[in-house]
Amino acid sequence: MTTARESVTRPTIREVAEAAGVSRSTASRAMSGNGYVARDVRERVRAAAKTLGYVVDATARGLKQGTSRAVGVLVSDLRNVFYAELASGIGREARIHGRTLVLVDLHREAEDELAAAEALVASRVSGVIATPVSAELSAFLSRVGVPLIEVDRRFDSEATDAVVVDNRAAARESTSRLIDAGHRRIALLIDETEWTTGEERLRGYRDALTAHGIPVDESLVVPAGWDTAAATETARELLSRADRPTAVFAANNVLTEGVWRAAAALELPVPDQLSIVGFDDAPWMTIVEPGVSTSVQDVGSLGSAAMRALLERIESPAAPVRTIVMPTTFIDRGSIAPPPA
Repeated sequence: MTTARESVTRPTIREVAEAAGVSRSTASRAMSGNGYVARDVRERVRAAAKTLGYVVDATARGLKQGTSRAVGVLVSDLRNVFYAELASGIGREARIHGRTLVLVDLHREAEDELAAAEALVASRVSGVIATPVSAELSAFLSRVGVPLIEVDRRFDSEATDAVVVDNRAAARESTSRLIDAGHRRIALLIDETEWTTGEERLRGYRDALTAHGIPVDESLVVPAGWDTAAATETARELLSRADRPTAVFAANNVLTEGVWRAAAALELPVPDQLSIVGFDDAPWMTIVEPGVSTSVQDVGSLGSAAMRALLERIESPAAPVRTIVMPTTFIDRGSIAPPPA
């Protein structure tokens, strides 16, 4: 007869090892993701664990080791498809290595960053991946001994690992494509220049103009808001000028949507009356006619690379600091044409 106590007894890692025909240490490595285990062995162990109903006790392991198998992820705004795809890429890689995520969305509230970081540390996360908004994040996590990977932008290149794209080169290429089409009055719509993303995209824009002998008109470098509504209003004002630009380079996907909406509202057909290039991609850019030409980051791969970099930092805390620079791809969807006569 089976007692109530026996009916809820959980299988052990030893039983998983016996079912898979491996040692207890091999089974433990296969389930935790720490240390090398051949792919076929890992799959056999995890299949045995699934059959037996074995689940790793992450809480007990965290208490024993001082940290958990969880990784903290701190992003600026999940309503922006960029951050959602980034978190998805981090999550996919985390699952491969037996890690779980504690995800915090700041909803663009930059002043909440340190409070969110403190909450992650209190949760005993083994490390943090963040799209930081200040250098204070890296300073705080360094003081408490929690490794950090900065993604998309850098604030502490001397002491903190980062995974970014070559924003300057991508912005230079985007602007050059407009110049090659014959444009000379090219506006840059940008959200900020204090972070490395905006600062580097501004530099790339200036690089292209200078390389082609075109003076930089500061009145065409236009700061915009953080959401589509603010970007649309700013773009409407820009495109309503008597000497309006014939082309706009929008420095992220939200700003690109703002420019597109403003052009539609002002009945400026793209690309006949206005050429547009963006930075980052979004589903709507392939739905409109014409599609929006843009510099595309593989955001999911950016997240996966950040997760791998964090695991490497956890494994080798004294390794040299590094910045991983990933490429972008320019996709021409037809939103560039020569300026109107």
